[in-house]
Amino acid sequence: MPKSGFKSITVSEYVYKKFFDVYEKSRKELEMKGITSFSGYLTSMMEELMQRYEVFAKYAPMIEKVATDDNRVVVKDNKKNRIAEVQVKGGELYCLLDERNDCVHVGFVYSLPEVYKTLYEHGVKMPNIK
Repeated sequence: MPKSGFKSITVSEYVYKKFFDVYEKSRKELEMKGITSFSGYLTSMMEELMQRYEVFAKYAPMIEKVATDDNRVVVKDNKKNRIAEVQVKGGELYCLLDERNDCVHVGFVYSLPEVYKTLYEHGVKMPNIK
């Protein structure tokens, strides 16, 4: 039975092991962020996912992914009725339409889970979401 104010959840052993392996490998970096337990790690991951989902849900009607390839994501901005290309440039995402690294198109691309692997492979630093 969990402590007051907490709930427990059940996940498959496979999912548990995948998360635990990442936690173990990242323990030192996580401790520097104040995350000192596996439970704390899972909580922070869920909070981050919820924040990203909120961004995605907010902008999804206005922006949609058209295509991805090795180092770029093409999105359609329905508000501007334009196509925006977001590329990896200098270790971060850069929007060719807005000529910025902090526009709504870049934020939208950061919210796409399927691009994380490509971003990681290109050394893109993920923003700290607070």
